[in-house]
Amino acid sequence: MLDRLETIAVRQKEILAELASPAVSGDAARMTALMKEQAELLPLVGTYDEYLEAKKSEEDCRELLGEESDPEMRAMLKEEILEAGRKAEELEERLKILLLPKDPDDERNVIVEIRAGAGGDEAALFAADLCRMYMRYADRKGFRCETASMNENGLGGFKEITFMISGRGVYSRLKYESGTHRVQRVPETESGGRIHTSTATVAIMPEAEDVDVELDMNDCRFDVFRASGNGGQCVNTTDSAVRLTHIPTGIVISCQDEKSQIKNKSKALKILRSKLYDLKQRELQNERAELRRSQVGTGDRSEKIRTYNFPQGRVTDHRIHLTTHRIDSIMDGDLDEIIDGLTAADNAAALARADEGGGSSS
Repeated sequence: MLDRLETIAVRQKEILAELASPAVSGDAARMTALMKEQAELLPLVGTYDEYLEAKKSEEDCRELLGEESDPEMRAMLKEEILEAGRKAEELEERLKILLLPKDPDDERNVIVEIRAGAGGDEAALFAADLCRMYMRYADRKGFRCETASMNENGLGGFKEITFMISGRGVYSRLKYESGTHRVQRVPETESGGRIHTSTATVAIMPEAEDVDVELDMNDCRFDVFRASGNGGQCVNTTDSAVRLTHIPTGIVISCQDEKSQIKNKSKALKILRSKLYDLKQRELQNERAELRRSQVGTGDRSEKIRTYNFPQGRVTDHRIHLTTHRIDSIMDGDLDEIIDGLTAADNAAALARADEGGGSSS
């Protein structure tokens, strides 16, 4: 591990030298590529420098301890050795995580698709609550949301809704949210005060680039229609809404949020590419069944991943057995505690697989 870190540190110095070169300053593409590589290496190199500093501090204190006879000074040096050792161990664990292979989709934007499951109108209301939760989370993180399509139930709920979240590292934060979310509460439509259980499914798909999916436009059929629901006069009185059908897979996507038919068509194609890319990735993951089973979340729509129990004010993520009694703040988009827990568990599983595969190299 240390040899690999040293190689990365050398590469960081080479990048800095290249960035200072007049030849590179005149090449915008090369400059952009180097700056991107530098940004990716910076957290790793910075942590490695901290690790080396902690190890040096530990060694220096050990040398002084061997020369020191004063009991008080020896006690102080021993404490400093323990502290430097603890810090070095923590940094070593952090370096192991930083060295894990990165998910190539982590920096992508995402397409979020939420569908009401079992529970009728209450499931649709819960789907709307989940939609608001993710949009509030995006707002907290400075991400941008764009609605693509929605199918309302007339009570303020969604039978289904599709929207996009854009920003740096969005997929890395939301990729564990795919699956079945379950709610336990007294529905607004329930007069007897009984607790009902309803579900909604969430799909988080990385936004695909044109180069990720070969899309034959002859396989696509576009239909236009008049948008319905909330919107300005232009939305409701012109044939601006678009329905895209991908004939080979049967995937149907409707977009009506924009006033422009062209913009709705562009959104529909973006969602289609992401769905096809998601299908392709799932096929690859299914081929690696053992790895898929060991992941924190497989992303299966049928996997029950989380329960929101309103009477008890608790939220439980079943994959990592994490329970918190902050249901109000979580429904308001404060998801970091859960997402950080899922990320840590996935990193721990990846480290265990790495150790099994090649043993520890530190």
